[in-house]
Amino acid sequence: MIARIFIYLILLITLPDLYLDRRFLRKRTRYLWWQRVLWWIPGAFMFVYTIILATTRNFAPDDLLVLHVYLLLLGVVIIPKFLFALCSFLGWAHCRYHHTRNNWGNLVGLVLGLAFIIGVVYGGTLGFNKFEVKHVDYYSADLPEAFDGYRIVHFTDAHVGTYGAEYADLLGRVVDSINAQKADMVAFTGDLQNMEPKELYQFMGKLGSIRAKDGVFSVLGNHDYSEYVEESPAVKVANERELVSLERQMGWDLLLNENRVIRRGADSIVVAGMENDGRPPHPQKGNIGKTLTGVGNGAFVLMLQHDPSSWRRTILPGCKAQLTLSGHTHAGQMKVFGWSPAAFSYTEWDGMYHEGARAINVSAGMGGFIPFRLGANNEIVVITLHRKK
Repeated sequence: MIARIFIYLILLITLPDLYLDRRFLRKRTRYLWWQRVLWWIPGAFMFVYTIILATTRNFAPDDLLVLHVYLLLLGVVIIPKFLFALCSFLGWAHCRYHHTRNNWGNLVGLVLGLAFIIGVVYGGTLGFNKFEVKHVDYYSADLPEAFDGYRIVHFTDAHVGTYGAEYADLLGRVVDSINAQKADMVAFTGDLQNMEPKELYQFMGKLGSIRAKDGVFSVLGNHDYSEYVEESPAVKVANERELVSLERQMGWDLLLNENRVIRRGADSIVVAGMENDGRPPHPQKGNIGKTLTGVGNGAFVLMLQHDPSSWRRTILPGCKAQLTLSGHTHAGQMKVFGWSPAAFSYTEWDGMYHEGARAINVSAGMGGFIPFRLGANNEIVVITLHRKK
């Protein structure tokens, strides 16, 4: 993870210190050598910390606390310093160009830096512990009469390896809320683990207690494959098989480019689960034809697909699935006035989107690889199907 943006991080750490040292500290009448050493120690520490993480064999260290502490230090020390330095530099340039003396960039940078620190601290504590149950209605003329009022709990992106003992209570509250809905079906749309199946061991009992009338259906997300560990092909295959086995041991019906039929008397709907169909570098294992084998053109199809980018790329042009459920985006784990950085990468990134009579629900999901949420709360979504008259 750190290796992918190593150069940017080094610049983020060093450039503000160079600017502030030259622009402010050297102008002091008494700037002793030991004071200068003290100034550079935090940056040097983060420089070394970055190199250590960048040389980690896997996508992230086995002990995620090491990564989380690093990101916290970035958020409360390095990035605020960068914001102040950037604003100060732009203010200085403005003063030079317009021949003025007051550098308002210093004040703007100070306010932005403090606001960023507050956001990081809140998002990593109270924000990550917030959880809500959303209710959404979907109308379709193709829905069989017997399924009018059918209720689905959409649950996604658990990333249980992030919870540990500190956030285990949050996962417990989520499971209890899912069961409290007494839904007809629970649909989990991928990313149960962070990197390896062993993360699930301590949560098997709790996750296995999820209940719904027609069962729990699930698909795999990009993190559920072996893309984030550097191991031999044999170990990667074994990890993927173990995750599949663990989900099925919990009583979940994991769909690997497969479908199931749910019946109510003479009526029926199809639950189709496609493997991850992501954009590079994410796994592209989805097979729409295989997923819908045996499904008639007149069927009402509920498609489970982890990556919402697949909706316009594969699902809309490749089949007639009326409603698709996805996750993956986490709504960027941050929303400010309704906007999220996820909007840069995804057309559909949070909520229900329609294309004619067809729709996709993208849930902000639960948790995340990083324990941080700011304005994009953890959630489950209760979707009620209605027959359109």
